[in-house]
Amino acid sequence: MAVMTTAPDIGLGAMIRTWRDRLPPSAAGLPAASGRRATGLRREELADLAGMSVDYVVRLEQGRATTPSAPVVASLARALQLSTAERDHLYRLAHLAPPADGTISDHLTPGVQRVLARLGDVAVAVFAADWQLVWWNRGWAGLLGAPSTAPVRLRNFARDRFPVDDGPARLALWPVTESDREATDAAVVSDLRRATGRYPRDKRLAELIRELSANARFAGLWATGGVAAHREDHKTIDHPTVGPVSVDCDILTDGDFDLKIVIMTAAPGGEDETKLRLTAVAGQPTPMPTSN
Repeated sequence: MAVMTTAPDIGLGAMIRTWRDRLPPSAAGLPAASGRRATGLRREELADLAGMSVDYVVRLEQGRATTPSAPVVASLARALQLSTAERDHLYRLAHLAPPADGTISDHLTPGVQRVLARLGDVAVAVFAADWQLVWWNRGWAGLLGAPSTAPVRLRNFARDRFPVDDGPARLALWPVTESDREATDAAVVSDLRRATGRYPRDKRLAELIRELSANARFAGLWATGGVAAHREDHKTIDHPTVGPVSVDCDILTDGDFDLKIVIMTAAPGGEDETKLRLTAVAGQPTPMPTSN
């Protein structure tokens, strides 16, 4: 039996390498190439999943970068599919305080990530409790346009619904028509009110509510005091390549962190299903870190 004569490396870089080596590509929704020698993720695969450069991943693993920002740590935790305890350990290794209880989490647990990987190219995105976009896939980018074109802070569905300036929409690059826009607006506002009860100490949520209060429609709906969750909708996307695509929009909620898994599907066997499949061909998922 071999005897360890030196202390194991337990620093930030070593842990990133350890977690990268244990995650098979299939668990991250990546194809397993023939003749592949690495059992875990390659550095370039981790970089792509986390939305950062390969050079930065190399510097982290080699200990030449030791103080990544909180958004970078959150993105690494999602890409590496860390448990909540492992995520918190990663924050501490980066000399950061883990997300506190009573605040919104952007973390995707390994179980949620496995579910997302099994959905294939169905158009899917994940939002945090304050409707901040956390993750999207190729199908979502193909159907609505890649959210990576917008700054991280602006990738928020509530900000899109209730703009406080005249800027363009950030989460759907093509026109979207809804079956009942007023009902959706009311559901988003009441869902945010519900979030304020669950996350009373979350600064990002409080800032969002203050910002949106400058929008007259948001302020009016907020004044009604409704508390509910947004669940389903029917939308038509005017896609520039395939034309109008009608989809059902359903929302599943993760019970632990209030994550919203938004799924766009079309009725099977029809023209819309064919169009939806065509849009997925061109989609490029580019998940980027969100502030935590």
